[in-house]
Amino acid sequence: MQIYEDYSAIIKAVFLWADNNKVQEHNLMSTLSSTDAQALLSAAEQVIQNAYEPYSHYPVGAAILLGDNSVVTGVNVENAAYPSGICAERVAIGNAVSQGKKDFKAIAVYSPKGDISPCGMCRQTISEFGPDITLVFKWQGEIRQLPISELLPFSFSNETMGKDN
Repeated sequence: MQIYEDYSAIIKAVFLWADNNKVQEHNLMSTLSSTDAQALLSAAEQVIQNAYEPYSHYPVGAAILLGDNSVVTGVNVENAAYPSGICAERVAIGNAVSQGKKDFKAIAVYSPKGDISPCGMCRQTISEFGPDITLVFKWQGEIRQLPISELLPFSFSNETMGKDN
């Protein structure tokens, strides 16, 4: 009986921790109003038709809100050699950087297939441009807004690599 009681206490503690973090998640400073977050998600949704996803059949769109309040988009581009494919977020980032724009306020990612958030490689790429960039995505039917530092708390950076940039 003692093992069951200890296990039960652990489960309760885990659920309490999750509930507390969910509450904190909604209290995190976010740079977007709910209207702006929805508009950025809509921009990501609008480019879905351009996704090239013949292998996964999982279209993804991304939209970046820049410091000047303009929006740059991208879609996933797959390749028969899977590692050669590129996610929508990194396409959008490449698009912005090629235009000389690196002041990212927020990045939305959208797929009509359901819940989605940036993969690990995209999280690292996003974090390259700052720890306070807000990520906007749908998860379990809700629009979520989190700073990249919450989704990738121990990212590689100039500081961790001992570089001043």
